[in-house]
Amino acid sequence: MSLHLRAATPAASTVDLEARTVEAIVSTGAEVARPGYIERLDLTGADLSRLRAGAPVLDGHRSATTSDQLGVVEAAELRPEGLWVLMRFRSTDPAKAVLNDIADGTLRGLSIGYSVTEWKDQQRGKDRQRTAVNWTPIEVSVVPVPADAGAHFRKGNTTMPETQEQTLTTRAEINGAIRSIAETASLGRDWADAQIDAETTVEAARAAAFEAMQHRSQAQAVRTPTATIGTDHTDPAVIATRAGEALFARSHPEHQLSPEARQFAHMSVTDMARASLERAGLSTRGLSNDTILTRALGMHTTGDFSAILDNTANREVRRGYEAAPSGVRQLARQSTARDFRAKSSVAMGDFGTLSKVNEAGEFTYGTIGAAPESYKLDTYGKIFAISRQAMVNDDLGAFTAIPNKLGAAAADFEANVLFDCVNKNPVMADGKTVFHADHGNLAEVADPPEALSLTTIAARRLAMRKQTSPGGVLINATPRFLMVGPELETEAEQLLTQINATKTADVNPFSNLSLIVEPRLTGLEWYLAADPAVIDGLEYAYLEGAPGPQVETRTGFEVDGVEFKIRLDFGAGWLDFRGWQKDLGA
Repeated sequence: MSLHLRAATPAASTVDLEARTVEAIVSTGAEVARPGYIERLDLTGADLSRLRAGAPVLDGHRSATTSDQLGVVEAAELRPEGLWVLMRFRSTDPAKAVLNDIADGTLRGLSIGYSVTEWKDQQRGKDRQRTAVNWTPIEVSVVPVPADAGAHFRKGNTTMPETQEQTLTTRAEINGAIRSIAETASLGRDWADAQIDAETTVEAARAAAFEAMQHRSQAQAVRTPTATIGTDHTDPAVIATRAGEALFARSHPEHQLSPEARQFAHMSVTDMARASLERAGLSTRGLSNDTILTRALGMHTTGDFSAILDNTANREVRRGYEAAPSGVRQLARQSTARDFRAKSSVAMGDFGTLSKVNEAGEFTYGTIGAAPESYKLDTYGKIFAISRQAMVNDDLGAFTAIPNKLGAAAADFEANVLFDCVNKNPVMADGKTVFHADHGNLAEVADPPEALSLTTIAARRLAMRKQTSPGGVLINATPRFLMVGPELETEAEQLLTQINATKTADVNPFSNLSLIVEPRLTGLEWYLAADPAVIDGLEYAYLEGAPGPQVETRTGFEVDGVEFKIRLDFGAGWLDFRGWQKDLGA
């Protein structure tokens, strides 16, 4: 059998200096090594609309100014050899100089910039391969070193005057030709081995390769779109988290920096702005720190610098928020609300006890409805700004002190709202205050008044045990917390301290109570409270999906810098009075 080889003689270049045009193959879909994976472009999944609409031809992917644009793409299509384009260069001297270099062969590199909407991940041995199956080329660049070695400026039509015939006389030569066909068609070693094991001829292998490529193209054309959820080192959200942690750690040396964030360690605010611009494909060469920061802040949709600042501010807000002390918060139950309408719990109306089923098998109905008590969320917030000067000066205090104080203020605000619910003793739906003699949760004023003691705690526990549901059923509420103000802290600690008693009279029956010291509580009054997870009582809620203070970032207009908005959707109120007891003390 024989393999026919044709020697091609290139004709004139497709460069037309008068029309300032040139044809090129800008991508063959070749594999390119990226950090952590191998990237491949599936040319059949390319959306050429941006190229056909006149995508720019750039100088080395730079797009900071108009001088970086060499020309435009006038036509684009997929051809067997790859992604073909017709480029028209500008009439400026720098653009003409580049075109002349292309014409004489001293500039040969081409590259494309693109965005990917769908990846297909697979493991190939030890390597991770990511194939862009849905992607859009958005620019073409003339570069010195192309990632795709097959990208090239096209020569003209080729003439093939000479035909040589080479006879393949050994099976080894035939097998080598089959492996070359498999490599060209990207069919892999297993496909080639199967053809060789079947002692396929070169012509039959070539036909099988074309058929396999056709089936592959058809399968890709009817592929059902799928969404792959994941992150890598190029994900803006991942970059914002890692860089934000590094900026946070500069102000807090005690923070143990994660391995992923160490690449951003010791970078200044300006360094992070510069890196953000470069990740977006923009050159920062020769730019001042002020210009770098201004441009990075102006990239709302294509950059990640604002997200980095947002992440840092959120960390500081959360740190201040979690550090603020609050005693009454531990006695309330946390919940969520889907909207800003009044929120209430489910109430067992006059359900009463279970009823006997008569011989007819009829069951009687109890009532379940909404509790009469309700509360709703409100929105609270502030805006604070960090000036451009502070960022140029790399003033970390601007990124730590202000957000930290706002976080502490948010926690203090929540605690004040909860404490007011207790201290102001609001009126409930039945027309009586939360702590009221008719509710059985307010100690009578003794004469003389009685101080906090085991006796008074026992009296309040007894009153809580006797509480009944609206239907008259004992609910057997059990005290879990003792809340006092700073004035009673020492006495409460002594009362609740567990003692290894040698006599029954010395046993402390309340050593299982948890002491809560609320600094906002003044005077000698004190409270017993049941576990809020067991008995309805005081409750607070956040808007669903937004627990605690939320921070948003935008480039300042009125303020020359960046503005942060802290927002808190929060509400609190009483759902039931039966899980609490109050004593005025003495």
